[in-house]
Amino acid sequence: MTGSDGRASRRAANTRKRVSRRPSRLGTPAGTTAKPDRVGEADAGFPGLLRRAWQRAVEAGDLHATVRTLLTLDGHVPADVQLRALAACDEAALRALCALTWREDSAPPAAAAARGAAPGPVVFRGEIALSTSGRIVLRVPSQPPLAKDGLVGGVLRVPWTRAVLDAYRQERRAAAARAAAAAADCRGWLHEQGAAGREALLEQAKEAALRTAPFVLYQDDRQYTNFRGPNTLTGKTLWPGHPDCALTGLQALPLELWSDHDVQLLVCLTLLIRSAGFGRVEEANGTQLTLDHVAHMLERVRRLYNSVPGHTPLAPAADGSVAALDVLAAALGERRPRVAATAQLYREIHGALMHKTERVAGAPGAVARAREEAMAGRLRERLPLSGTTLEELGARTAASPHWLARPHGGFGTGLESLVYESVAACAEVFEADFAMSRGMRSLPDLVTALREQRWAELCDWDITRFFCCVVPRPSARRHFADSAAALADAAWAMSSRMQYNSWHFVAGNVPRVAEVIARDHFVPPTVPDVAFYSDQHHHGHVNNKVRFSIRSPQAVEVDGRRFNGFMDLRLLRCDGVPFGEQDLLAAHRVSAFLARATGLAAALVTAGEQVEVNAFDSLWHWSTITGGAPPATAATGAAGPEHAPRAA
Repeated sequence: MTGSDGRASRRAANTRKRVSRRPSRLGTPAGTTAKPDRVGEADAGFPGLLRRAWQRAVEAGDLHATVRTLLTLDGHVPADVQLRALAACDEAALRALCALTWREDSAPPAAAAARGAAPGPVVFRGEIALSTSGRIVLRVPSQPPLAKDGLVGGVLRVPWTRAVLDAYRQERRAAAARAAAAAADCRGWLHEQGAAGREALLEQAKEAALRTAPFVLYQDDRQYTNFRGPNTLTGKTLWPGHPDCALTGLQALPLELWSDHDVQLLVCLTLLIRSAGFGRVEEANGTQLTLDHVAHMLERVRRLYNSVPGHTPLAPAADGSVAALDVLAAALGERRPRVAATAQLYREIHGALMHKTERVAGAPGAVARAREEAMAGRLRERLPLSGTTLEELGARTAASPHWLARPHGGFGTGLESLVYESVAACAEVFEADFAMSRGMRSLPDLVTALREQRWAELCDWDITRFFCCVVPRPSARRHFADSAAALADAAWAMSSRMQYNSWHFVAGNVPRVAEVIARDHFVPPTVPDVAFYSDQHHHGHVNNKVRFSIRSPQAVEVDGRRFNGFMDLRLLRCDGVPFGEQDLLAAHRVSAFLARATGLAAALVTAGEQVEVNAFDSLWHWSTITGGAPPATAATGAAGPEHAPRAA
């Protein structure tokens, strides 16, 4: 039975949940405003980008300029991603019309070779348009006019000559032969795996869809996604085992009843996962998921890994068969951690299509060194540390870490002070509109949970168990109607989301008991990324103008257990110049410094010290950014709903 104390604590908790945590409304009842503080544009984000890209394409003047504009969404994505998104008939048509292809082993069609010749008579008038998913679509012979309800604007008429038509027929025959051979090969390979093997592969693919960030994959015009709209794979919308999941629907069926799409779906997902884990699936985002597309991706990765010195070069796949690609995928999966040990891997993210590409960073250059020198100089001024590099500052902290558990700089602990000073310095040094770093509030509670193996309880912790320190540059107010209050609200919205991210990743680091498996979580990140035009899909990114960003996750060891993605450093710009690779390298050094300090604080806790993070709640963000008390608390004298603020 639950006593009166338990009922009272539940009532108190529920009361706190009904109080707004937004800085400008702190202490007031949540959800009681008459209207939103800010109203975004009706087509903000991706719809607006598509509308503008289509308008520029219409104004381009000729087919080739129009296609170039559409392929890049007017300079917002790489053209090759859009080329690899085309359905087979659209790919054949665009190749016949413009000699454009992502394939490296194909000669240009006869129509392209004869482009300089006088055009012949028009034998067919096709269409080209931009779909609301961002893909180029074409009307080809034997098809009806494009359906207007799935298009961004109207259509442009495209005349086809006899030479174009003949080239298209040739391309379509080649594409049909490739598709038939690939489907037969995939079906044969799956047959060799046996019923138990196929079941294991299906379970693995379902887990990948469940534990991976949103993705959208195509087979011709069929869409496989765990993102918005009608989902076809397990994810936020479809729970594990949902009958609408394409993978779940295959589990009780004999292989002979699987469609050609089905067999390629499972084989391609398997090859991607074997090459790098679940994260590789995101690198196919927005493209066709077929055997030849996967072969193209694996070959690109092979060349990438072979560019890193000190390793025996990996051989290319013997041919394009599933068996040969499986050998290559396994070799890439085995090589990847060894490459990561000697070179800096990172991912490049193009937000408009959510497409991710793995890269190998070059050596730190003048830009990265200047950023690090500036960071070290600022931290020397504000923390009890000496050294000219972040590595030296970290070594000084390791040599004498106890100050991390003592008050410093107006904060309750040196760890809080180190986090704040590092983040604040990043905002200035990297010329970011916002900088932020997240982590766990109570390392003592975490150590206790680990020692007592309270995995279910750990999974039950809510987001207030985590923190994120967000520091905007004062000049960022220009993006929020020059309002300090709106800037503080935006910073807190980011902080809350980052607390959720910490919550979302922590379960991926503990034993897979039943409660952990049942708990929503993603595979924790391990490599940094740099993102372009992220203000397209994610509602928080759209509302808070997260256009260009760097994310640098780091692992932290706590009481002998490694937690991947335990903390990170993020930098963002709302407009202007994107971050580059050199910025990412310098930011990754800063996040390593922060992670090292966090690990040292965790070691102090295991030795009996108490290190808690009480700062960086809603009231702290308001007072730090605006310099005053929130209107509600100033009028009533009430404290904030979470943690007492620390002076900064």
